[in-house]
Amino acid sequence: MAWWHDLKERLAGAPRDLAYQTYEQQLRNELVRERLPKHVAVQADGNRRWARTNAPDQPLIAGYRAGADKLVEFCQWCADVDIEVVTLWVLSTDNLNRAGSEVDEILTAIEELVTALARVPEWHVGTVGDLSLLPESIAGRLRAAASESEATAGSLRVNVAVAYGGKHELRDAVRSLLAAEADKGTTLAELARTVEVEDIADHLYTKGQPDPDLIIRTSGEQRLGGFLMWQSAHSEYYFCEALWPDFRKVDFYRALRSYAQRERRFGK
Repeated sequence: MAWWHDLKERLAGAPRDLAYQTYEQQLRNELVRERLPKHVAVQADGNRRWARTNAPDQPLIAGYRAGADKLVEFCQWCADVDIEVVTLWVLSTDNLNRAGSEVDEILTAIEELVTALARVPEWHVGTVGDLSLLPESIAGRLRAAASESEATAGSLRVNVAVAYGGKHELRDAVRSLLAAEADKGTTLAELARTVEVEDIADHLYTKGQPDPDLIIRTSGEQRLGGFLMWQSAHSEYYFCEALWPDFRKVDFYRALRSYAQRERRFGK
């Protein structure tokens, strides 16, 4: 009678599944395209905690792979509602200070993630961060995977923030600006008098892209963490309690609904 027990369990779950699908569709129908963000960034926290709860007998890479699968799914959700740019923070400069074996597991999951994202024809994938902090073999494979994707009209731009830190980015932007101006023969005194905000912005990792309108952070954390410090000056934040692998499409729609209901003043 095992078949009867399985059937009863499936039938018991059916009303819950139907209610969830109905609610998800309701949220989707409430979204107004003109009120949606153009650029969504995500701090996908909670992979380790998810692994310890859901896969206690497996290495932590199980959590990172579950998180990577969710990131691919998340990008598809964004593409479905015509969001133009997605930035995924998958490894911070601070994360590199973890035990070597854990960093190796994270890098393995990241390499698999970038490869999977780059295989989607409609997506243009790039990395943002200081890849020189990674083993050259890993950095080279990340560059190669990203180079497989090409920008096309209307394609979703996916930034994978690897070995990324906000302070690092500002340091690299200033270094790049100084080097570029030195090549033109500009003196430090001249640059000090003439440098503008836009000049620094032109040397950020995300130069040429719109700043994030909405930044989502999961797992109950309510810290900025140095993510896109320059670009997030006028971003809206949405904090979610779910651990990243448990983040659902309804959570995504709720974040978009919350964003659409806010009045953005841009400091005015």
